[in-house]
Amino acid sequence: MKAAVGGYARARDLRHALELLSSADGAGRVLAGGQSLVAALNMRLTTGDVLVDIASLDECRGVVDEGETLRIGALTRHAEIGRDPLIRTHAPLLADAVGHIAHAAIRNRGTIGGAIAHADPAAEFPACALALGAVMHVEGLGGRRSIPAEAFFRDTFETALADGEILTEISVPKAAAGEAQAIEEVARRSGDYALAGLCLVRREGRHRIALFSVGPKPTLAAGAMAALDGGDVEAAVAALTDEIDPPSDTQASGAYRRHLAGVLLRRVVARIEGEAR
Repeated sequence: MKAAVGGYARARDLRHALELLSSADGAGRVLAGGQSLVAALNMRLTTGDVLVDIASLDECRGVVDEGETLRIGALTRHAEIGRDPLIRTHAPLLADAVGHIAHAAIRNRGTIGGAIAHADPAAEFPACALALGAVMHVEGLGGRRSIPAEAFFRDTFETALADGEILTEISVPKAAAGEAQAIEEVARRSGDYALAGLCLVRREGRHRIALFSVGPKPTLAAGAMAALDGGDVEAAVAALTDEIDPPSDTQASGAYRRHLAGVLLRRVVARIEGEAR
């Protein structure tokens, strides 16, 4: 099936992109790597969109060390995230997540901003952003806003981005000394979306656990985090399985996904404790 779009325009710079979105009268859709949007267009899940191509905006690309944080351009591709030395050193969770994302062709085209703005509940980068306490920087003709990850993801494919705004950058705190970051997931085949996935960050003795593919959006497991802060892994597993309500579909039942979440938590805790020895 071929896509049915209402138009296409290639933006010269960020201001031009925002003006194109504004002139599209609500039908504008931002095209970056296209790995999610083009698939949706081809399946006619959305039609009549005016595509605003921002792929050539160099101001939204690359990784910058800003002292206590890394600033990552939204157009930085997955493969670039995986091999960037600043990210490998200061935000290894993002680098490790790349190996779980689909296949090489998608990792070479997809962008971190596209993945986060698309907000697929089964995707790795939104959960990573939540676990790391990232901040999303968005821009519209009315100005610039910064949105913490906890407030950015609202529902299935729904974020705090307003009509006419573009996600331009993501700020990520640099890992503290002794900090542990890890991601685990279970998928039926390599490259498939996860049946369940979990990101864990242990920073100065405190834990942040973000789950994906177990609900309508990436979710922080507050009860499990508190139990892990107290050093009780089994209590954390019990809290985790109580505070999620995964859906059932043709890939797995909700009960199986809940079980997997507990398995992944035990696995990732054992992994970071093993690496710390």
